[in-house]
Amino acid sequence: MPLDTSLCILGVGNTLLTDEAFGVRAMECLRDGWIWPEGVDFVDGGTLGMGLMPLLLGYGRVVVLDIVRGQCAPGTVYLLENEDMRKSASFHDSTHETDFVDLLLRCELMGRRPEAFVVGFEPFDFSRMSLEMTPGAQAGLPVFCEKAAAEIARRGWANPVPRRS
Repeated sequence: MPLDTSLCILGVGNTLLTDEAFGVRAMECLRDGWIWPEGVDFVDGGTLGMGLMPLLLGYGRVVVLDIVRGQCAPGTVYLLENEDMRKSASFHDSTHETDFVDLLLRCELMGRRPEAFVVGFEPFDFSRMSLEMTPGAQAGLPVFCEKAAAEIARRGWANPVPRRS
């Protein structure tokens, strides 16, 4: 069976809760601010949790963009792989009571587990209702996107080029 190199860049989070929207906004930033090769899909996964399984089954590679509530200062960017992906907040602390690793394991049981990693952001505020992210999260978005694009390129999954303003 040939290697499936299809790529999904999946932004997750609740766009109604300040920095909880970070993953979705980062996906939009990467989609709109960079030039990508054909075959790279950008998806707003919202807070679907287990509902994302049919989507994941359709890809060979997935990059999840999300907030991570770790032990570091707000604005910290994380690269999570393997068991560390359990720290991806939109999955782990969702009402769906699952995490991204469990979701990948369920995909594996279905016979198709994509390669995956999470690029995470330590939020400043993720509980206050607002359609706007905090100033700190807004300021951190460009650097986050640069790091995410660089990691995708480092792995050889795609070679994005920043758009000129």
